[in-house]
Amino acid sequence: MGDCKLCQKQIEEIMNDTKLTYWQRTDSLAKYAENLLDYPEGTPKEFYELLKSGEICDLFEGHGPKCPRYILPDYKKFLKEGSSFLRIEPAKTLYEAVNSLQIFYHNAHSIDRFPVFLGRLDDLLEEYVIKEDRDEAKKILKWFLINIDRTMSDSFVQANLGPEETVTGNIILELLPELQNITPNMTLRYDPNITPDDFAKKALDSALRCANPAFALDEFYKERVGEEYGIASCYNGLLIGGGAFTLTRLRLGTIAANSRSYDDFFENRLPLCIDTQLKFMDAKIRNVVENRAFFSSDWMVKEGFVYKDKFVGLFGLVGLYECVNTLMEKSGKTGRMGHDEEADQLGVKILEAIEKAVNEHYCPYSYKHRFVMHSQVGADGDEGNSAGTRIAYGDEPQLYEHLRNCGLYHRFFPSGVGDIFPFDETAFRNLDALLDIFKGGFKVGVKYMSTYLGSGDLIRVTGYLVKRSEVEKLKKGEVVANDSIALVVDKTPARHLNGKKVQSFD
Repeated sequence: MGDCKLCQKQIEEIMNDTKLTYWQRTDSLAKYAENLLDYPEGTPKEFYELLKSGEICDLFEGHGPKCPRYILPDYKKFLKEGSSFLRIEPAKTLYEAVNSLQIFYHNAHSIDRFPVFLGRLDDLLEEYVIKEDRDEAKKILKWFLINIDRTMSDSFVQANLGPEETVTGNIILELLPELQNITPNMTLRYDPNITPDDFAKKALDSALRCANPAFALDEFYKERVGEEYGIASCYNGLLIGGGAFTLTRLRLGTIAANSRSYDDFFENRLPLCIDTQLKFMDAKIRNVVENRAFFSSDWMVKEGFVYKDKFVGLFGLVGLYECVNTLMEKSGKTGRMGHDEEADQLGVKILEAIEKAVNEHYCPYSYKHRFVMHSQVGADGDEGNSAGTRIAYGDEPQLYEHLRNCGLYHRFFPSGVGDIFPFDETAFRNLDALLDIFKGGFKVGVKYMSTYLGSGDLIRVTGYLVKRSEVEKLKKGEVVANDSIALVVDKTPARHLNGKKVQSFD
């Protein structure tokens, strides 16, 4: 009876939370109900200890997820063939194409009520756009983007452009600064051998004005993920027609802090955490595949828009910066990651140890029976752990050293890694130089990078977009439509709003 009363009290609190919209309350109630379940069968007993100590984080997926975390439907197949479930015929015009996609988006989902991938928009829509008068096409695309922003109130909704220059891509890059939308998060799949410089500079100009798009090195993702890949959510490289079953994370900074010594970290604590996380991910994936209705009954599966064998497990981590610095201290050394060669190479050693264990682990359901590593952006509860492999904001080295540091680590993460480099207004007068910086970053090993105007309203927080003005509204107790704004009001990720080093060409 006591437990029942407690449940009722917590349900009442969710239902009466004035900072949530109706749909946000509904989602919170569903997640609360899901978490009344036990963790999946096969969860190792060590997981509970490491969850409590903060060394492993399940990223709030819930005790018994009802579907994979990230789903990337094959929208091209949909536009060409239609859908019997949605009662949609193949699209013949741009108007039909964008409306068909909006209907699909409304009925699609991932771990929450929104899709995390909207497709490679220029690739999907170009054949329809070029048949229209350009002004009319721009008007249709404008309202298509407005519809996405107003109906998918989550910054982890992602769309892609490129690498080719297209009429559609140009129109979208013209609309993004005008609209100043939070959603969709957008990535340009960039290939210096394919993407024209003028088109890339247009994308950078847009990014400075509205934090969209980011740049992904197309060649890397094609090689490491697959020819038909998409960038979903923050910056997750995954197969179109598949996705990610789960994303679970090591908090490396916390693991290092809980280790008795440098040797204890490598010989005991890190191996324990890796092994536990691998087994926990196995249990979660087995539960989704074998015990949930998604793969046996969901319309996207039945009509061939997603396939079980194209999903992968994401082995995530945060806090490399703090981990390296703590281990240096435990060894009696003062070097810091980003400022010391020995510290930087220690970061490489840590990632090599994790990569070896992850690559040797066999999972029967994950794509190619292996998990892939993911440099995760950060979440509530990450005190003492900077996002992924990033240097803590405020301690960044000079720009070119920073890029070389990023290049040491990005190669370990074929399914998600990124760094952010804000600039001031001088960047608008130096787009050629800014593009050279991006090209140089890719040459030294960076795989995904983004920028925005340091003084602007729209900013990239870790891997997603928010508006400073919306954050201030929520802080005052006002309701805001976008779910992701709350993530930067919580005390831990709030440090990502400010403190990033803003670069200048002066």
